[in-house]
This record gives sequence, structure tokens and C-alpha cells, in this order.
Amino acid sequence: MTPETPSDVFLKLRNLTLGDYPQLAKLMEAVYPDIGGAWPESSIKRLINEFPAGQIVIEDSGQLVAAALTICCNYDRFSRQHTYEDLIGRREHMKHDPNGDAMYGMDLFVDPEYRDLRLGRRLYDARKDICRDLNLRAILAGGRITNYHKYADDMSPMEYIEAVDHKDIHDPILSFQLANDFEVKRLLKDYNPQDEKSQGYATLLEWNNILYEPENRDLSQRRKSVVRVGILQWQMRLTKSFDDWVSQVEYFVDTFADYQADFVLFPEFFNAPLMGLGDQSNQFEAIRFLSTFAEKTIETLSEFAITYNINIIAGSIPVMEDEKLLNKAYLCRRDGTVDAQAKLHITPHERRDWVIDGGDKLKVFDTDAGRIGILICYDVEFPELSRLLAKQGMDILFVPFWTDTKNGFLRVQRCAQARAIENECYVAIGGSVGNLPQVHNVDIQYAESAVYSPSDFAFPHDAVMAESTPNTEMALVADLDLDKLVQVRHEGSVTNAKDQRNDLYEIRWLGEGPGVEKV
Repeated sequence: MTPETPSDVFLKLRNLTLGDYPQLAKLMEAVYPDIGGAWPESSIKRLINEFPAGQIVIEDSGQLVAAALTICCNYDRFSRQHTYEDLIGRREHMKHDPNGDAMYGMDLFVDPEYRDLRLGRRLYDARKDICRDLNLRAILAGGRITNYHKYADDMSPMEYIEAVDHKDIHDPILSFQLANDFEVKRLLKDYNPQDEKSQGYATLLEWNNILYEPENRDLSQRRKSVVRVGILQWQMRLTKSFDDWVSQVEYFVDTFADYQADFVLFPEFFNAPLMGLGDQSNQFEAIRFLSTFAEKTIETLSEFAITYNINIIAGSIPVMEDEKLLNKAYLCRRDGTVDAQAKLHITPHERRDWVIDGGDKLKVFDTDAGRIGILICYDVEFPELSRLLAKQGMDILFVPFWTDTKNGFLRVQRCAQARAIENECYVAIGGSVGNLPQVHNVDIQYAESAVYSPSDFAFPHDAVMAESTPNTEMALVADLDLDKLVQVRHEGSVTNAKDQRNDLYEIRWLGEGPGVEKV
């Protein structure tokens, strides 16, 4: 079956049936003449009856050309030292455990004439799909090292396995398994004494189901797989009073709650209209006047979070702490708890006109809809902060921003896109539009709010989950699949986190306190 001698092939992947046994036995006899040939028909019948989903074959025009036979097992038992006999009862009855939390690959074989068609990969991929569908912890397998007998006089089994891993030696089974994302967890001694080519040894291989969720996990600890994020591209408006401004906020919280959003993100300084209620002659005093509304604002937003069952990220609010003015974003969870992240890097304008100080702590927040980080505007332009958050398992980075011109916005936007790619996370940015003629230093604004994703096949081709119309007040809603993040981190086209050269460089928090806190 080569380019010189083409053949029509019509492949079909399906489950094994008892009627397939004659063909299956013939195939096993051809593949395993050295270790016993075919299993008894009674063993195959028992496998089909006890675990039909795990028995997979590929046929070509009705002829069986490949098969994978699988049982369920207890992970804790079979992730340790064991032998082939531990998996087989009397008269070669496979010990399928219907309550097992893992799959065990008992066998996988391909007709020698079809080995150039990568049918083994199809069977492995099918097994992985079954493992995910059944919410099992892992796939285990005892893998033969069939070329070891050629090297047994010169190297130990572990040296042989390492040489295969480094591609110095090719082993038809182990090389294939390593290429299919399996890891060698340990060497199994006396696994199958009949296997003279492997000298009785085998590798314990494991493929870990990164989407596995224990069935007995407490409801409060279950992680949502799809999170709905709402972003308000906020129109700055004149306001007559604090209550008038709060009613505008509540309207949008209510709206996002109606769409069953898990989060709503407000922009940086979204309470700036309240400055218009005070004296504008001195900007140093005006921003401090705005800070007097902080406590009442957070109390009100926390009540909204509970009442409307939504996590609110209050973009940023100036607040006085120990004679210092900080620019802080508040996370008001729907369970009633409140946390905050201060802006760490202060822009020249904030430092010069408002005399705002930078914070000194970086936090990652646990919520009922994933682990999140918050970086306010300018902070997203410093990649070290996002990397520190990513190392703590951040799923979504929220970036409330306030920019006056398009070039200022583009700095935030393009840095946010980079953060999503390099940290394999979602990044949501939200800004404000319009103007406030009665408030100095809030003259013009430019915003184009959006949600960005990593750049890989599981996500939109341009890595943009959702995007607003520039400079127009609007509500943006996006569903974010957290399971896709888990997959891209482990199985993506590139795996940034796994491939970091920690032997060459590192990022460390040098500030006071515990550094990156988890709250």
C-alpha cells in the first residue's frame, strides 16, 4: 500500500462486536505470534459485555485492520508496580472494574499491511475521547519495549527508555506511545515473562485527562467550565447626585444579570462623574473629593452583586489609605465577599496632576467562575505582572482602562492581546467613552472594549472572542470556555508555560509582603 501501488481504502471506526471475533483472532495471531497469539473468544465476549465503549476497531471495507481493547481499573492500584497477571483472572478474563476511575489499555494492534496509515493514532485519539466522555482520571498502559533485547547487554532498561525518549533509538511501540502524549511513569519488572523481546520488562505509561473532575467533589468546589463575561463600555454622563449615578450603575448590573453573566466589568475611574459634584478649581482636591464616595460605592456594589447574583469588578475607584491616594479596582463577589487590587504603575498624568501612589501587592482571586487577576490600565503594559498571576493559575485577566486617545488605547489593547497569548489565558478589557465638560482632566476618551483569547485552533482565528464598536456605549457579552484553556496549556500547538526555560531565567516578586497573594 504505497504511492507506487495505490489501493482504495474505506476506513470506519466503530465498537467491537462479538461477530467480529473470527477476524479479530486472525489479526491477533498475525501480530502476536511470539506472545500467545489471540485471546479466547470468552475473554473477548466478556470485554464486550462489561465495557462495550472501550472496545474499538477500525475496518477497511468490512475487514478488521486495527483494534484497541480496554478495561476500567482503579488508578491508585495500577499506577503502582504491577504485572500483566494482576489484570487477568482465571482463563484470561480481564479484570474490568466498573467502578474504576481510570482506563487501562490492554492491547492495541494494527495489521502490518496498514501500519503506514497511522491507524494507531486514531485508536489512541478515540480512547482519549472515551476517557474524557466518561470523566475518568487517566489512561494507563503497560507498554512493551520490543527492541530492548538488542541492547540488553549494553544498557539497563531505564537507559534504553531514555535513549528512545531522546530518539537515539527507535522502539516501534514506545516511540509511538511517546509521540501520542503518553508519559513513562515507571519501569514495570517481570510484567510479562513471555515477552522475550522486552526481556519481561514494560513501561507504565500514563495519559492524564486534564479535564477530569472527581464525582464526589463538594458542589461549592466544582469549577464552571463555561463562564459568561459582561463588559460595559461605559458612557460618561453628567450626574446630579450620588444616587443618580448609582441608578445608572444598577441599570447595567441588572441588564447583565438578565443575561446570566458571571462577571460584569466596569472601566477605570467609572465614578469620575461624581467629581462634577465638587469644586473643580484644584485637581489635587477634586480627586480626593471623589475618594470620599469610595466606601459608600463599594457597599452599594456589594449589595448589587448579592441581589443580582453576579460578580462585579468595579473598574477602579480612588480611595485614601494611610494618607495616600490609591487607584483600586474592587471585586464584589456574589457571595458577599469583597477584595481589591490597587494599580501598581501610576501614569505621569496621575502622578503629576492627582498625586496618586502605586500599590505594593499583586493578587490572584478565586471566584465561583474561575481564578482571575485584575490589572488596571497601565499595569497591563508590564508583562511581568501577568506572568506572576499566570503562575498562580489565573484563567481570566480583567483590565479596566481609561484612555483619552487612540494611541493610548492601542498600547493597552496590543499589550492585552500579548498577555492572552503568552500566558494562555483570556483577557477582558473595558473602557469608557464620551466626555465630561464639567470635570477637568476628563475631556476626551477613546475605547474599544474586547475579550481576547490565546491564538490556537480552539479559539477564533483572530484570537478575539468579542469586540465592541469604538467610542459607543454598549454592553459586550462573551462565553469563555475554561476547559479550552486547560487543553491549550497541555496540548496546544505551542505550550508557553510548559516550555519556559526556567533554567535560564525567572520572574520573582521583590516587594514587601507575600507577593502574589491568592484570596
